[in-house]
Amino acid sequence: MLETLNHWDTQLFLFLNGLHAPFMDRVMWLVSGKIQWLPLYLFILGLLIYRFRWRAGWILLGVAVLITMSDQASVHLFKETIQRLRPCHQADIAGLVHLVNDYCGGMYGFVSSHASNSFAIAVFTGLFIRKRYYWTGIMVWATLVGYSRIYLGVHFPGDIIGGAVLGSLLAYGLYPVMTSIKALKLNH
Repeated sequence: MLETLNHWDTQLFLFLNGLHAPFMDRVMWLVSGKIQWLPLYLFILGLLIYRFRWRAGWILLGVAVLITMSDQASVHLFKETIQRLRPCHQADIAGLVHLVNDYCGGMYGFVSSHASNSFAIAVFTGLFIRKRYYWTGIMVWATLVGYSRIYLGVHFPGDIIGGAVLGSLLAYGLYPVMTSIKALKLNH
């Protein structure tokens, strides 16, 4: 069963990674970056401050704790334990992998830290903001970040799905803890 799933994951990766063009190489490289998203993070901060005033500071503390948990768990509980090679490090398909800027990343890819962190931010802030436009936009953003990692040749789709699940579960787990804090008794 695991061998079949791995085969499907590899085939889907090769298909998605094979859909590339020079212009999209530049776009996906930017999408996968962190600094480029500073305007989005400032927008989220603005929404939180507008909606929750001084309590936004507590929510941001929750985001910081969540990202730390997500990032550390994706590396120490998954990548270093499971040790699934990234597509660009797998000898049997390495010649088929389209890499952008010759970047391959570390040895192991399951789960994607980019996906885990992006979905953690998306789900956690979405639980606080609770507006359809926000949920739609932030989930599109997290999905796009995840897809960019496949496009760049550094993650299999299963790595992205695993990261999305990890980040989402951590967000859903931390949310009730944060909302139980007396200072955060929020009116949605």
